[in-house]
Amino acid sequence: MKHFLKSTDFKHHEVEEVFSLAQQFRKLRGQQVPSVLDKQSWALLFFKSSTRTRVSFEVGIHELGGNAIYLNKNDVQISRGESIADTARVLSRYLHGIIIRCYDHSVLEEFAQQGSMTVVNALSDFLHPCQIYADAFTMAERWANGGSLLDSLKGKKIAFLGDTACNMGNSWMLGGALFGMEVALAGPPAFEPGSEIQSTIKESGIEPSWSFHTDPMEAVKNADVVYTDVWVSMGMEDEEDERLETLKPYQVNQKVMEAANPDALFLHCLPAHPGQEVTQAVLDSSSSVIFDQAENRLHIQKAIMAVLAENSK
Repeated sequence: MKHFLKSTDFKHHEVEEVFSLAQQFRKLRGQQVPSVLDKQSWALLFFKSSTRTRVSFEVGIHELGGNAIYLNKNDVQISRGESIADTARVLSRYLHGIIIRCYDHSVLEEFAQQGSMTVVNALSDFLHPCQIYADAFTMAERWANGGSLLDSLKGKKIAFLGDTACNMGNSWMLGGALFGMEVALAGPPAFEPGSEIQSTIKESGIEPSWSFHTDPMEAVKNADVVYTDVWVSMGMEDEEDERLETLKPYQVNQKVMEAANPDALFLHCLPAHPGQEVTQAVLDSSSSVIFDQAENRLHIQKAIMAVLAENSK
């Protein structure tokens, strides 16, 4: 059974297939898309609320001919003490696949180990691989010029500013190495990447391609992409005042964008908080591709599910 828990779960030729399919799906815009999930039922089990993730997956499953079943954590017996293992075994009797958005990454791993259905990581506090694929695809569309989408990413530099120890920082450390990109992280010393993500990169067998900086201007120098994420994620509300003060020097503003390459793109996985991690001026600028990035979640996730369905036959 094939799963997608981290960006490196796909081999190089599978990543190429995902990107190629996503490009086809984007052109088709939901019209005449192959029904690769015909007569299949896929569940969305969400421990966290969502806008883009839920809607893009539900629409994607529908457009691929499948049936989507949304399950909030309070809709299932996990909320009353049933084990992850038993839940995975039961749901496997009904479903072909499950999309999980959770806090602890171990929830995904246990579903994959104990169940017999395809598991997709829609977000954990450790990694957000679907977002990384959508981001990379968004960049590649602008850089490929009719050539290979994946090859267009090689050698490009992405600067990630702010909470560099979050799931998006981790994901870019792993994904950047997979795509052959240079990743420059910029955040306070206490936000330096942890041992878990460094071990995951080492275990993947790919060459690390990241660096950590406390000076944001050093990180964005020669950057082709400037990226940031919210400073206060779900579950961190008690730390809000402290985090906003600590991360203030890492706001993406016009000065930061001017220090990157002249044609640098700005990306944000959304939702954004203007005036905190990024200014409204940057969000509205010609460098910003945040809404193409959000749309591409739909196309790339359809492609991921299509490849997983094919490999699980």
